[in-house]
Amino acid sequence: MSDLRRTPLYSLHLELGAKMVPFAGYEMPVQYPAGVLKEHLHTRSKAGLFDVSHMGQLHLLGEGAPKALETLVPVDIVGLALNCQRYALFTNEAGGILDDLMVTRIEGGLAVVVNAACKIDDEAHLRAHLSGACTIVARPEFALLALQGPGASGVLSRLLGGEDLKDFIFMQARHMVLAGIDVFVTRSGYTGEDGFEISVHNDHAEALARALLQDPVVAPIGLGARDSLRLEAGLCLYGHDLNASTTPIEAALLWAISKARRAQGERAAGFLGADVILAQIRDGALRQRVGLLPQERTPVREGAILCNDAGDAIGAVTSGGFGPTLNAPLAMGYVQKAHASIDSLVYAKVRERKIALKVAKTPFVPNRYYRG
Repeated sequence: MSDLRRTPLYSLHLELGAKMVPFAGYEMPVQYPAGVLKEHLHTRSKAGLFDVSHMGQLHLLGEGAPKALETLVPVDIVGLALNCQRYALFTNEAGGILDDLMVTRIEGGLAVVVNAACKIDDEAHLRAHLSGACTIVARPEFALLALQGPGASGVLSRLLGGEDLKDFIFMQARHMVLAGIDVFVTRSGYTGEDGFEISVHNDHAEALARALLQDPVVAPIGLGARDSLRLEAGLCLYGHDLNASTTPIEAALLWAISKARRAQGERAAGFLGADVILAQIRDGALRQRVGLLPQERTPVREGAILCNDAGDAIGAVTSGGFGPTLNAPLAMGYVQKAHASIDSLVYAKVRERKIALKVAKTPFVPNRYYRG
């Protein structure tokens, strides 16, 4: 793994006994000695600390940044209030998804967080389309920590000397001083739990992580539990559930397309692939991302072909595994529209066997975002 990059927390991961694996060009902790199951359940019941410093952080600066970014995402950025955040999608000319990202309105422009595996291409995409309208600043000198779980708010409150965080709600942002360190915090994350993502300078990342881990509520959590948590929350993983040939409507992400950008909206269309996406909003898509619950204990993994009762292929699994909170296997995938109704039965081919799966609502575990 000598050619892989390391986050500022690499030495701390080794000290904590992490098993390191290659991920998106980095050496990352997949689990710690407690193991994936315990890490998952700890996050659901207390608070887990995740190193997500491999993600890409950028600033788009200038008065024209919000309007400019709207040419690349089907989201209302112009109407985004200061210190508020939205989930967004980079789309291509065919309506496919190039990446999913988080956008926060800051003084002087926008803060953007993109996926690790896409960050080089995303920065190039931004520079190719927006360089004339705003200043694009990559921020590799900043790490990103995610503190997730029902105990996360109490942990931050204690580090802030008992400050009440009740007025700091889901998808808002603010500057803080934690353990004497200046940070930028959003109340967000990708586990379905209440939590925070904390942008901190690389020079101070380890000190902050150690300060958070001193709280008895907090445990370090690796990529394994991060994946099972997001799957239970029904959240997509780029490169698996989302890709450049999948549209937001096929991906069941209509909620992520702002009303202002839809047909008859005040700034309708104007983004790459708008014709395709708006037509699918109007007419529907031929396939649909759905939740899937195997009707036996056998996990159904990514890549498994889905078929109907007659054995005809109707789709494929894009994410699958075991859900510790449910104590059962679960999956997501794409099926033809005719098979996408809740409680429909479909079948996966697993090692020459046919496993029945029931189409289910997502999230599989109720989200617990803090909305005040």
